[in-house]
Amino acid sequence: MLVVPASAGGAYGAPTPDVTVTASPSASDTDFPVLDAAMAARLDTAIQKVMREAEVPGVTVGLWAPGKGAYVRSFGVADKATGAPMKSDFYIRIGSETKTFTVTALLELVDQGKVGLDDPISKYIDGVPNGDRIALRDLADMRSGLFNYSEDEGFFKALTSDPKRPFTPQQLLDYAFKHPIQFQPGERFDYCNTNLILLGLVVEKAGGQPLGAFLKEHVLDPAGLRHTVFPTGAEFPSPHAQGYTNQTASGKVEISTDWNPSWGWAAGAMISNLQDLRTWARVLATGTLLTPETQAERLKTPPTGIPGAGYGLGIFNVQGWIGHNGSLPGYQTLTIYLPGPQATLVVLLNTDILDGGIEPSTLFGQAVTRIVTPDHVFNLPVPVHGTPSPSPAS
Repeated sequence: MLVVPASAGGAYGAPTPDVTVTASPSASDTDFPVLDAAMAARLDTAIQKVMREAEVPGVTVGLWAPGKGAYVRSFGVADKATGAPMKSDFYIRIGSETKTFTVTALLELVDQGKVGLDDPISKYIDGVPNGDRIALRDLADMRSGLFNYSEDEGFFKALTSDPKRPFTPQQLLDYAFKHPIQFQPGERFDYCNTNLILLGLVVEKAGGQPLGAFLKEHVLDPAGLRHTVFPTGAEFPSPHAQGYTNQTASGKVEISTDWNPSWGWAAGAMISNLQDLRTWARVLATGTLLTPETQAERLKTPPTGIPGAGYGLGIFNVQGWIGHNGSLPGYQTLTIYLPGPQATLVVLLNTDILDGGIEPSTLFGQAVTRIVTPDHVFNLPVPVHGTPSPSPAS
């Protein structure tokens, strides 16, 4: 069980001093509420309730809507040992939100005519099981039928026995490819990190650059993201919070701050911060970097089997909120955008420990959207982030 000490700046769950709550007096033609002091108090209460119940050390929540103001607050602690408070300018490991960047890079190559969404993966990468039948679209839609390497028992043991070790993309694929295909491409939704490792390799081959370099030149810089990086190792810009996970060999809670994220590579290795993710939410949902035709294709988000949730071409649509969640041992994020009121919600927290089988990022997203958009409540009732988890035999 997590034991969260009171921070020097106030009691557990109390907002840290980097509070920003603003409201504009102007109205809009939507029913999105004004983010004034009364609304901030309601959000404070709901967020602190989730923190207590899910035993989350620290969280930052940012909510913005044109004409309605902004709500940006940090709660709890960044370091349980020192009681240092969580702050809104921290960098954070964004886990599976990396997928939104990798697939955006792929779609840029589609727009350039360098790849086709219906091309088989065998056109670019040799040795993929069923590779002549799996299209790039199937990979980006999470409907390939390939085995998820992060669910392989050998991978889990390798990662948890030496969390700072580097993995190569081929090593990750080797864990996946020793398993039979799970189903034929397109048959059903099955969230799988293997898909994104393959798409990262396609971006490298068709784009002619290492993935990190391609992302910086063609995605991050054009989007104006100055605090988002694709690390080559375990480096982690400061300031950042300590991360707490139970995805460990013993199952006990450990600090995972300096674990090497290379095991996630194109599926989950990236780092960002609150303001960059705020920008990225709108870029991603509105298709700033893509042609209108390609963005329209992206927004189709076919059903997943999860009530109210669609997924396609690297993004979720959950009850109208467009974006992605992210989870890496010790950290979770949620970055989503609601087109009608042009509202953006970003949640950053320093644990990935589930509460009753639900990801804490989902609990925060649900708590906030129940208040501000009761007709569009963000909810993912099952984990879909693809972080490693111990098999029953481990």
